[in-house]
Amino acid sequence: MAKNGDGKEPVGFETGLKGRAVCVAGLGVSGPPVARALLRREARVVVVDGRDDEAARRCAAELRSEGARVELGGDTLPEGTELVVTSPGWRPDAPLLRAAARSGIEVIGDVELAWRLRPAGQTWLAVTGTNGKTTTVRMLEAMLRADGRDAVAVGNVGTPILDAALPREDGTHTGILAVELSSFQLHWSSSLRPYAAAVINVAPDHLDWHGGFEPYAEAKGRIYSPGTIRVMNSADEWSVRLATEHGDPEATLVGFGLGTPRPGELGVVDDLLVDRAFAADPQNSAEELAGVADVVPSAPHNVANALAAAALARSVGVAPEAVRAGLAEFAPEPHRISHVAAIGGVDYVDDSKATNPHAAAASLASYDSIVWVAGGLLKGAEVDALVRAAAPRLRGAVLLGADRARLRAALDEHAPEVPVVDIDDTDDGDTAMSEAVTAAVGIARPGDTVLLAPAAASMDMFTDYNVRGERFTDAVRALDR
Repeated sequence: MAKNGDGKEPVGFETGLKGRAVCVAGLGVSGPPVARALLRREARVVVVDGRDDEAARRCAAELRSEGARVELGGDTLPEGTELVVTSPGWRPDAPLLRAAARSGIEVIGDVELAWRLRPAGQTWLAVTGTNGKTTTVRMLEAMLRADGRDAVAVGNVGTPILDAALPREDGTHTGILAVELSSFQLHWSSSLRPYAAAVINVAPDHLDWHGGFEPYAEAKGRIYSPGTIRVMNSADEWSVRLATEHGDPEATLVGFGLGTPRPGELGVVDDLLVDRAFAADPQNSAEELAGVADVVPSAPHNVANALAAAALARSVGVAPEAVRAGLAEFAPEPHRISHVAAIGGVDYVDDSKATNPHAAAASLASYDSIVWVAGGLLKGAEVDALVRAAAPRLRGAVLLGADRARLRAALDEHAPEVPVVDIDDTDDGDTAMSEAVTAAVGIARPGDTVLLAPAAASMDMFTDYNVRGERFTDAVRALDR
């Protein structure tokens, strides 16, 4: 039997906030909701942010009017601080956080604060991984709602976790949270105890923040708290390792994968998603949950996301038919393997969200003949293995962005016969993307897929991956016109 992951927050934490000096580090997405939650509990709040631009000053003015002290343009720990609540992106070696550590002052994140302040009876189902987190929690939310549950997806999906976790004005609260957790948020969480949790995959990312791959992976593994039902990707070495070596050995262990499931797993049989973990008789039978065709898009990694979401949903008793209904209601986020157009027998697909090699590899494995549009900021990531695996599928490649030379070198070594076009313009993202699409048209043949899967971050030429995807879409639609 699984232990209930509903752990207890430190006794008296909420009542102990009254009059307590709390520093909120960062005015990003999480900072203002954190400050307001603390102010409502009569804490003495000081917000610190290194920025001093117009947006920061505007936000600071709002918080000051609500009773917070705000210090812009610095990162010094305010005198008398008793607790620090940091934004996820602040690195542990930031001067303010180092000063707190030297002084023995506790540092937590917004997720940990939400956990400690959550109402009794609220269930958390948590998801982490290098890629696919947002898709998985949104699929999970759809399955829960199809089963009639009061549920909401939180994290990097538009809803700050504090806003969803805390009681509403009428005193009611959301029953189940489908929580997307980054490695940063897990690093700053100490007492978090989800009912069930999944690590859907682990690949090198954010290594500069964590100081290496193993610390990054181990931060992901903190999601498997004492008593938490462990959902693992049976095909991912680190997911298995974290679940079996870092999770609670007495808690239920559930695997998922694209093959035929064994007892205790979810998997795929004859193009059907099936459950042999939560079925009535998992040793001898399976429950049909949905068809592979119900997963949109039906790329292998997205089917794996659906299985992870189904495992979490089934852990709280969601009916098989609600899994299928949830997948039918689910609409993918933009820029995640989004089909843009079919022109002259060539498909154009936008996966701008593939911001690292692991995500790009999943995209490239989904198509047979590809003109690959790639490049940007690689952030130190290695690309040789990616290119080596993708080489048999490549009709050609079009490279843009700051680190395109590293991709070109990998292509020259591992796919020397593949034609490659370099887009030299790194100043004007709009023009460069238009040139990239035009170059891809010149290489593509009927039956090919022109795939934007950059394997790199976008900030060298675009505001973010959304803008990069939009520029690709605009350029393709201009062709169609």
